[in-house]
Amino acid sequence: MKVHRSYQDLPDDARGAVVAIGNFDGVHRGHKALIEAARSQAKMLGAPLGIVTFEPHPLQMLRPEIAPKRLTPFRVKTKVLAGIGVQLQFALVFDQAMREKSPEAFVLDVLERGLGVRHVVIGYDFRFGHKASGDAGTLITLGKSHGFDVTRIDPVHWHGEVCSSSRIRTVLSHGDVAKAADLLGHPFMIEGRVVGGDKRGRELGYPTANIRPPETGSPRGPALWPMAGVYAVRASWTEGDETIVADGAANIGYRPTFSDQQGHLLEVYLMDRKVDLYGKRLCCQFVAWLRGEKAFADIEVLKAQMAKDCEDAKEALAKTAPDAYLKV
Repeated sequence: MKVHRSYQDLPDDARGAVVAIGNFDGVHRGHKALIEAARSQAKMLGAPLGIVTFEPHPLQMLRPEIAPKRLTPFRVKTKVLAGIGVQLQFALVFDQAMREKSPEAFVLDVLERGLGVRHVVIGYDFRFGHKASGDAGTLITLGKSHGFDVTRIDPVHWHGEVCSSSRIRTVLSHGDVAKAADLLGHPFMIEGRVVGGDKRGRELGYPTANIRPPETGSPRGPALWPMAGVYAVRASWTEGDETIVADGAANIGYRPTFSDQQGHLLEVYLMDRKVDLYGKRLCCQFVAWLRGEKAFADIEVLKAQMAKDCEDAKEALAKTAPDAYLKV
């Protein structure tokens, strides 16, 4: 997939696509319905398949105090989109100039002159333009004047509820990564660079690769992490051109058994594999909740629990079909 951060001065092979427009936070089943509709149109028209999204999330600029924590920071979103076959991602900067574009200016400047779109797919609640003054009807009308058609997709229901990023945030806040995966259509993921720790896990016989959450105050907004606890995960990283995959057990939290200053941390123990991942980017797909985080009376009790956690993780991972994971 090719990523473009601007709608201006694009190469010829980036113009003339069928695009789905949205924030695509999580790239859940509702988002995938938009992408599949766009894919169908792209096949009929012989055009590339693309998505138009905005960086940072518009609310991060408009109302930062209520902007949601992101399910998929930019790098993770790009991996997910590439994994489902999107060819072009137009990650447009949501700045003051973009914010102030009227619906008419957005269609003329961005969609017609910039991207040269062939067809546009949007969701049922789509709004665009200055102060969200345009809706689906506006875009359909403007599209007819600017040479492209518009498809509007109804809400996607899955197992009795509407797929939405806000609902997925709620279930993750309770540690329900299985429900999140059901609504997403793939496991929830965290990706980050492995940092050094105090090597306490190694001393216990369970060396971990450690990832810290994104810094508070990031201009792209904070990323959401599931509730503190222990999880079964599938981890992956690259060695040259090869992607390596390993089963693991992970802890998110503050390590209450120890009085340390490590802070909020994701610690990943790779089962049946010894490898130094310091400095590498590690991607974790969360499969199952195992237990909550708690303090233990002594180290031996903790080690016994960690052994049980690994067995529980192996059991949960063995029940997960290989095609449930994203190939990232």
